[in-house]
Amino acid sequence: MANLHATTPVSAPGKSQESSGDADFGKRNGATPLHIHTGDNDIFGETSEELDQDRMKEIAAAGNAHFHRLGWKRLAVVTIVEAVALGALSLPAAYRTLGMFPGVFLTITLGFMSIFTSWIVGQVKLKYPEAASYADAGKLLLGRIGYELFGAALILELVMVVGSHALTGSIALSTLADGRICSIIFSAISAVILLLLAIPPSFTEVAILGYVDFGSILAAVAITIIATGVQANHSSTGLSGVNWSAWPQPGVTFSQAFVAVSNIIFAFSFAIGQFSFMDEMHTPNDYMKSIWASGIIQILIYTITGALCYAFVGSGIRSPALLSAGPLISKIAFGVALPVIFISGSINSTVALRYLHGRMFKNSVLRYIKTPMGWASWIGLVIAFTIAAWIIAEAIPIFSDLLSLASALFVSGFSFWIPAIMWFKLLCKGSPFSKANLPISIGSIVAFIIGAVTLVAGTYSTIVDIVS
Repeated sequence: MANLHATTPVSAPGKSQESSGDADFGKRNGATPLHIHTGDNDIFGETSEELDQDRMKEIAAAGNAHFHRLGWKRLAVVTIVEAVALGALSLPAAYRTLGMFPGVFLTITLGFMSIFTSWIVGQVKLKYPEAASYADAGKLLLGRIGYELFGAALILELVMVVGSHALTGSIALSTLADGRICSIIFSAISAVILLLLAIPPSFTEVAILGYVDFGSILAAVAITIIATGVQANHSSTGLSGVNWSAWPQPGVTFSQAFVAVSNIIFAFSFAIGQFSFMDEMHTPNDYMKSIWASGIIQILIYTITGALCYAFVGSGIRSPALLSAGPLISKIAFGVALPVIFISGSINSTVALRYLHGRMFKNSVLRYIKTPMGWASWIGLVIAFTIAAWIIAEAIPIFSDLLSLASALFVSGFSFWIPAIMWFKLLCKGSPFSKANLPISIGSIVAFIIGAVTLVAGTYSTIVDIVS
């Protein structure tokens, strides 16, 4: 949300700010509502005749307090659930294409590389606290062109991700109904649920739902793993008869392999919302606690889910993975997974909409979403964004291809090659190849290569796979 906060909150020693009063918080953090004005060109802007200065002060103080309540534990939950739903559901099919060993190796390697690049993103946020979104980071790198370019990429990526959630929700609801109702109806229902869950504008509120979300995906994955394991064990050939492979099977094309790689990269897409998430933290310096917690948990979930589901089902594994557990168990798993499908999607909507809303109302108290017109503008954006995501879901109704396209075009940059450039341009002091800087510089070069190759080869491969 562009330029929403001009100051970085400082925690009082020995006192948590999670439950601080709104007005006191605004005073402690140096909120400067006296300088806030409503621009004549702001959509829905409320003029000074409608809101006197005292009222504007109250709104600004309450707004600053409301959007600075996020602690590192809740941030860890938000970053986990932002990506883990679709990531966990797409990994087993990626392992089928790549083989067990490459799949596990890439999951662990890319996971730790994502933790590294998220550290870089966080360091940029700490050095430039005014950067409230990835678009602002683009401005730091390339000026106004970067701001517009990164802002457009942010919106396009997130609208595709939310579309993926709408598609997954449609698949889940259709599975629960045995396909008796047209899929487009379920897709529309999914979009409405995503819309309603995206209405709360603060990540602190969303994080509360995130606990439900996290429990939901763990339960759904556990049900699928246990069910597929039992089915494999009770088959005529037993577990030894499952036709999984340690390496890619003959006949796998380059395009198919890179779509699978892109799906693994998509699973670690939490860096895209990191500027927005950290902008709400009451103690931003704690961000690495969240990144380590969420990164390690995601690596464990993805590796265990991908490896075990593939080992138990073999080449017949489907995408999303919950479809592989048999008709009855798939229904149970999808029923349990419904919260994660929709809550995770709504978090991505909130990231995109906070940027859009903050940009539209940069010079207006409407950006705090504390007035009737503020709420009207916010809900209007939620509706428009969700409709766009639903249209994309209908246009690319193939789960793995939609994730792969989003990953190749955008996650490759937000999570890999852009943080690498940030290190060299915004953070590195002195020679990048000095003794102190060399390890980070080498890691950044590797991240840049991963992102650049994924951008080119992943986009090409996904287009080929969609066309074929």
